[in-house]
Amino acid sequence: MHIIKDERPLRKVIHVKAIAIILALLVSAVFIIAVTGLNPLEVFQAMIKGTFSSTKRFMSVLRDTCFLWMISIGIAPSFKMKFFNNGAEGQVLMGGLISAGLMINLAGKVNNFVLLVMMAICAFIFGAIWSGIAGWFKVKYQTNETLFTLMMNYIAIQIVEFCVDLWDKKHSHVVGIINAGGNEGWLPTVFSNQYSLVYIIVVIAAIFMHIYMNYTKHGFEIDVVGGSVKTARYAGIDVKRTTLRTVLVSGGFCGLAGFINVSGISHTISAGTAGGKGFTAIIVAWLGKFNIWVMGLISFMLQFLSKGAVQIASQFNLNEYVADIIIGIILFFIIGSEFFSTYRVVFNRKEKK
Repeated sequence: MHIIKDERPLRKVIHVKAIAIILALLVSAVFIIAVTGLNPLEVFQAMIKGTFSSTKRFMSVLRDTCFLWMISIGIAPSFKMKFFNNGAEGQVLMGGLISAGLMINLAGKVNNFVLLVMMAICAFIFGAIWSGIAGWFKVKYQTNETLFTLMMNYIAIQIVEFCVDLWDKKHSHVVGIINAGGNEGWLPTVFSNQYSLVYIIVVIAAIFMHIYMNYTKHGFEIDVVGGSVKTARYAGIDVKRTTLRTVLVSGGFCGLAGFINVSGISHTISAGTAGGKGFTAIIVAWLGKFNIWVMGLISFMLQFLSKGAVQIASQFNLNEYVADIIIGIILFFIIGSEFFSTYRVVFNRKEKK
């Protein structure tokens, strides 16, 4: 028996995913009956209710989906190039931090549209700088980017904590809602929905990244470098320049995610602004195989499962860890199905004499 890489056609991949989801639901049903004694169908209905029971809940899921999707869009090019950017949390924080700083210090001094443009540009630049530090050390000294970007997260957290205490006038260790009175630096409400501009910005970013990665010279270079550095050099591609440029773009989009959170969602800044989604985005990008639109669907699925877990815990008065185990079972089967989508097991047969 041996294992060979065999990229399956889309039809077979869909079949594999469908089987994985069915098996996950069956195993979850057995777990629910054995541990809680509840009717599995009622529990699954509660999961659906967590997202679709009201327009407000659905919009909340879409909002969180867009935030996670934006971060995934950011890390996709670097991961496709085999630069393992684990620093999205820090890059989001730095983008959010400069956005909050501009909101606090320029409120009422400049036009709101100008303020928003400044916040977006500076968030991109700060996110790019934060990732660029790791990229520069990688191309200059061949440092381990996985550890380097991970450590940069902790530095970013401490910088945010310092600034929060600096801006906190009540000594409560929180900034609170920034510019709650005049809404300076807030993304305005359009189409009667306060998150409409969040959706629009993320979709525009997705379109841009899709074109950038699939239809430009830079995207081609990312693909070649990620496939083989030796091949890239043989083809005349400047690997160091491509690496640094891609890392800057990656961090810049993560910084924009920080701007979206501060300006369009939370309207505040704290060490928990990224909310762990920088690490979740890695799962999204990997499962989506760096396809921007598939990553959007996976982002929605993860947020749907997350809201479903909260609904299960509250509706049935369960320990929150029980709901998390159910979600973990589903994710385990979905992630495990990737093996059968990419590889094929071949059994050797002895030839008859």
